[in-house]
Amino acid sequence: MNHLKTYILLAGLTALFMGAGYLIGGPAGMLIAFVLAAGMNLFSYWNADKLVLRMYGAQPVDESHPSPLVRSYVQDVHALADKAGLPRPRVFVMENDQPNAFATGRDPGHAAVAATTGLLSMLDRREIRGVMAHELAHVKNRDTLTMTITATIAGAIGALANFAFFFGGGDRDRQGSMIGGLLLAILGPIAAALVQMAISRTREYEADRVGSQIADDPEALASALQKIEAYAKGGYVNARAEANPATAHLFIINPLSGRSGDNLFSTHPATRNRVEALMRLAGDRPRVQPAPAFVAAEAVGPVRRGPWGEGPVEAPAVRRGPWG
Repeated sequence: MNHLKTYILLAGLTALFMGAGYLIGGPAGMLIAFVLAAGMNLFSYWNADKLVLRMYGAQPVDESHPSPLVRSYVQDVHALADKAGLPRPRVFVMENDQPNAFATGRDPGHAAVAATTGLLSMLDRREIRGVMAHELAHVKNRDTLTMTITATIAGAIGALANFAFFFGGGDRDRQGSMIGGLLLAILGPIAAALVQMAISRTREYEADRVGSQIADDPEALASALQKIEAYAKGGYVNARAEANPATAHLFIINPLSGRSGDNLFSTHPATRNRVEALMRLAGDRPRVQPAPAFVAAEAVGPVRRGPWGEGPVEAPAVRRGPWG
């Protein structure tokens, strides 16, 4: 059902784009819009992973890394990929205090996963495995390509809307065209964004389900989601994501400050809904204890890191760990 919803939404987004071209230039405009979209999608198909990894300053890591934490992270990603029957993806780390992660790449054979230093430091190993299983589920479902296409088409609709605003009403004898161009300029980007967000939310639920199967541990992902959201809302700002909000849908939790909830303008489902769905998958297993609300770092004191050992949680601006 989730796949069917995605295909319907993609068809709607494509139809919206073609309609935008038609409103601007008639049949010829629709054809030009189609050719433009095809070129943009082709470029994104081959280069999207490189662009987003460079955008977030992601650095490649492997099992020879000097940090035991990073080595374990890489080993777990490889083990989960083997279990899922996927080629082992390239593994990256992003220097950022906000706990988060994403997957990218045009297909499983060219996939990459990336986690922030905040995620590796704040979650225990079991929770990190749950998060990375979720990202590998995106790879397995080929969501990385789907989301690249939707982002590209949505961006093209925005460009066409701007074009329509300046040039759509140039012919005074075509009042209908002028009105159509004005409506496109106002409503086109909004409609495209809504469809893009709906696709993203649909794929997140599916990746949660498949990821919990890969890790065989729905509770771990549920616990990780609650912790990530608590930290994200507690002052860990992802400056790169704030500067590039169009990439927010790539992350496991919305990286933009103060934005959450299952509403039309959210790129992600509400975390509480995702946790409830995961716990239904867990059946009669012990329920995950709710993650505590974020507390000022200096008030937290020593906390257990799970397999990574123990250490104090410090304020985001001065937090130290295996990264220096």
